[in-house]
Amino acid sequence: MWAPARQGAAGVAMAELQQLRVQEAVDSMVKNLERENIRKMQGLMFRCSAGCCEDSQASMQQVHQCIERCHAPLAQAQALVTSELEKFQDRLARCTLHCNDKAKDSIDAGSKELQVKRQLECCVTKCVDDHMNLIPTMTKKMKESLSSMGK
Repeated sequence: MWAPARQGAAGVAMAELQQLRVQEAVDSMVKNLERENIRKMQGLMFRCSAGCCEDSQASMQQVHQCIERCHAPLAQAQALVTSELEKFQDRLARCTLHCNDKAKDSIDAGSKELQVKRQLECCVTKCVDDHMNLIPTMTKKMKESLSSMGK
């Protein structure tokens, strides 16, 4: 993903390691959000939907509309999480593309390949570190939004 065209095995391993670091942190965040927020909303949605089905006087269309209303907060929550993760991923990708551009410019300017690889590794590691530091704030923001949706 982040590796320039002429990168050795060590550079590929470094890029994969950095990618794994981010993936594990994001996976952990998503599991935490699911356990603490989304799951509660799912329970509310199912109980609400079951309540819609209890109304023997309602028409089929009314029951369907009731169920749709019950599902709306959960759908909104899932869309929020998806959107935030996409924005995070886009920002990280832009950062690593900038690193690749700098590496290519250095190669074009005649820098030694080993020096450029080290520069690229440092740049990508900084991107990952910076974005890892954004995860707690992003999590807090999503939790606050999800909490207000669940009410």
